Amino acid sequence: MAIVDWDRDAVKSGLADGSVLLIDVREPNEFEAGHIPGSVSFPLSSFDVERLQALIAADGRRPVLSCAAGVRSVRALQYLQSQGIPLAEHYAGGFKDWANAGETVE
Repeated sequence: MAIVDWDRDAVKSGLADGSVLLIDVREPNEFEAGHIPGSVSFPLSSFDVERLQALIAADGRRPVLSCAAGVRSVRALQYLQSQGIPLAEHYAGGFKDWANAGETVE
């Protein structure tokens, strides 16, 4: 399975229309220091596949992973795919792209 890169406009659109569950895999201290509004924290360092699947199933929106710059989100997707979880989408620019573009940060 391939990795699908999302850009800032696609993320903004998905968050605005409520179709995207943006899952931030950065560490808790990074998330607390600033995150994309509407994203949920799910740190890669304590990654639990079953808990992630439960979150996605309960939420019902399209899951898109995000991190600081796209490296950890790709790593998370590769791991998930190796476990048979068919997730493939991530915000390629991540939080740095979002913040550097002057978008709202919580």
